Amino acid sequence: MNELSELRRLRTDAPLPDAGRLAVPRARLAAALRQETRGGRAARPGRRMVLLGAATAGTLAVTAGIVATLPEDSTSASAGKGPQVLSAGASADALELAAATVERHGGSEPGPKQWVYDKSTVVVGGKPQSSEEWTRWDGTGHASLPGIPPAGDVSDFDPDELQVWYGPNQEAKWRKEGYDDRSQRQFYRFLATLPSDPDRMMQRIRQEHAIGDIKGETRAQRDWREIDVLYRSVLIPPNVQGGLFRALAKIPGARVTTGVKDPLGRAAIGVSVTYAGKTPAGWQGKQEIFFDPESYAYLGQTRDDGEMVSARAAWGVVNRPGARP
Repeated sequence: MNELSELRRLRTDAPLPDAGRLAVPRARLAAALRQETRGGRAARPGRRMVLLGAATAGTLAVTAGIVATLPEDSTSASAGKGPQVLSAGASADALELAAATVERHGGSEPGPKQWVYDKSTVVVGGKPQSSEEWTRWDGTGHASLPGIPPAGDVSDFDPDELQVWYGPNQEAKWRKEGYDDRSQRQFYRFLATLPSDPDRMMQRIRQEHAIGDIKGETRAQRDWREIDVLYRSVLIPPNVQGGLFRALAKIPGARVTTGVKDPLGRAAIGVSVTYAGKTPAGWQGKQEIFFDPESYAYLGQTRDDGEMVSARAAWGVVNRPGARP
């Protein structure tokens, strides 16, 4: 089952995003589009319509059934043009619209006996490789497909057989011994304490999310690296999702690109930065994070340095290992 379609179906009875909250970014996008599509001399270069991968003629569809009506001639300038890199101002407007939408999503912590499902795909040597993982929310279980071969004799090993592990909860031990590792439950609860204001959020993340300091790294580079890691977390509270979009808008050089494909070929919008030279973390070239153009769900990411090409093929919360959303 496509997890994005399922998410939309489950949210059909959700309260609509507050019109006042969406009005400002929506109006900015509509005004920018009118300037460009009418061939006006006042149009700013590169300022184009966002999220057209999900739009029908004359409308811009967003999550939870909200539709922002645009002029009837609004799609003519963008249709069929492929990827469109937005200007700094249009990128900020697009990310604000995404933030205002996702923070209206419902969100609740799974029960201790529920399992978080994640199907991911990475590209290794130009070939995609997929795996599925189930993690019990209380930290006492884990399952995976394909299975991991044991040490020694593997003559009767079946990689298509679900491997399930049960054991003691490690959260207290990790805290006591000072480990940086967090279970998914600990990670979610840490995220849930973050303020939605992007500046205060990123300050807390830099203080407490232990991905390690790198000498010579700028704050903007560190923030991108933090956000890059955070989006790989399967569950992120809605207010934090909104804050992360606003934090992306504050990173110098960050741009939104519409009409792109994610690593699995799905329609997407991309948010990217480009490093001309190697950063202290060793990243170089274009770094891009992909989102679904309707739900703004995280889809995957790529790096021009070739060290990261990954996609989230499916995700959700289920009641037993082996189950899929």
